[in-house]
Amino acid sequence: MSGSSRRRRVVRTVIGLAAVLVLTVAGAGAWFYHRLDTNISTFDADGVATERPPAPVPTAPGASVPVNVLLLGSDTRNDGNDDLGGGDVGVGHSDTAILLHVYADRKHAVGVSIPRDALVTVPSCRLPSGDWTKPRTNQMFNEAFTVGESPKGNPACTQNTVEALTGLRIDHTIVVDFKGVAAMTDAINGVEVCVPNDVNSHNIKLRKGLQKIAGQPAVDYLRARYGFGDNSDIGRMKRQQAFLSSMIRKIQSQGFSLPTLLPLADAATRSLTVDEGLGTAMKLVDFAQSLQQIKLSDITFVTTPWRFSVVQKGRVDLVRPDVDTLWRLLREDRTLDGQSTGLLPEADTAAPSAAATDGAATPAPAATPLSPEQLATTITVVNGVGTDGLAGAGSAAIRAQGFTNVSLGATTGGRLRTEIAYDPPFKAVADQLATLFPGARTTVEPGSEGVTVTLGRDYRPAATATATAPAYRPVPGGKAAAVGIAAATDTPTGAPTAPPAATGPLPTGVPSAIAENSRSADADPCANLTFG
Repeated sequence: MSGSSRRRRVVRTVIGLAAVLVLTVAGAGAWFYHRLDTNISTFDADGVATERPPAPVPTAPGASVPVNVLLLGSDTRNDGNDDLGGGDVGVGHSDTAILLHVYADRKHAVGVSIPRDALVTVPSCRLPSGDWTKPRTNQMFNEAFTVGESPKGNPACTQNTVEALTGLRIDHTIVVDFKGVAAMTDAINGVEVCVPNDVNSHNIKLRKGLQKIAGQPAVDYLRARYGFGDNSDIGRMKRQQAFLSSMIRKIQSQGFSLPTLLPLADAATRSLTVDEGLGTAMKLVDFAQSLQQIKLSDITFVTTPWRFSVVQKGRVDLVRPDVDTLWRLLREDRTLDGQSTGLLPEADTAAPSAAATDGAATPAPAATPLSPEQLATTITVVNGVGTDGLAGAGSAAIRAQGFTNVSLGATTGGRLRTEIAYDPPFKAVADQLATLFPGARTTVEPGSEGVTVTLGRDYRPAATATATAPAYRPVPGGKAAAVGIAAATDTPTGAPTAPPAATGPLPTGVPSAIAENSRSADADPCANLTFG
């Protein structure tokens, strides 16, 4: 056999072995991705509200926009979680909720913890039967997760509640249970945490000091409320923020390559419930890799400005206008010190947001100003036509007049004329609302305990002007550098389910009510872990 023939045979053999290796790896990869995909549970998108805040619009094709991710911790004892959390199988609750706002530059992020005991309005939510509930006011925030009394909870209802509370459109919702926490911490070989004091309470035992935990101890650390400070949920949120900071640090130290992320994804997906937009392994991995440029020092955790409620003992009130300022900063993709990223025109910083005005002529002030109690009347806005965004525009116009308890009802259809139905004690409120909707018919609805505005085809909100401003890279607490995001073209900040519109000048520094409730992800893991 000639030398050239032997060389050709060797080459063919090497190529053949390489092909086999590639096919084997590809086949294993396909099998692994299939395994991850079958692990993942998604929640039904039919439960997500039809009237939602608008999505931000990129300045150019391919340009990045902010991303909002709702992270929920479920205490369900279903599917074997009772082995880790104790207790009996029953209705799932969520005592942990963090709204993660990833800035458009993908180099900075803010995670906002919402107290489980915060009193909020839970909007209309879908039940397992397919029916929709009526909005409920002065409810504990974590009640939203229990609507429908499913063992796995109701993530869509919590998402609806957060959108109604903040005016931010939630892009993704992720629910993790006890098994997920245990599996993920095991997959990364533990997370370093600091326990401020020895704990031996409610079947949870933790020892004082800096230590690495995984599995059951990690679940215990995140669950523990008693034995620290005043035993409040506020202190527990501080420790959860510190835990997440350490977990991010550990993942970043290991890298964002597929060999690193896939085992973590395998552990996570076995106990995650996500929205359909994250419903495959590759979508989860792609999302994780999109965040790899965010440094630990550029991640800030914030607890919503709060105080203990004087109305309901043991509950929490969100402090206004401070919390509204926080939501506005995030809606406009601004840093916590008010630096612009170009989502809204600079000219709007000292004026009401675009969504705070309505297409109808601005009405004259009411002859008799309403009292704070009247401004807090329960007002439900219904889209009686079916046109996307109609109820959102109407509710934004109502909030702009100072009404603070506005929610959206289920969309109907076929309504020609706007109608305002009111319980007799709220006639003065209905009369003022009628000035916002010229030609609306008012009707009395005894026992309704509020006012319902059903928008008809006669309601014509004006289109908001489109504008683009120079964009800046958000640096929490620092200077800005150019990036670029377009102004939203449709009610950008008021959003269909936005809170009362925050207007006026934005802060030139981090507001004290936000700063005192903030924690940098690179902070000392032993600092500020309790409350009271």
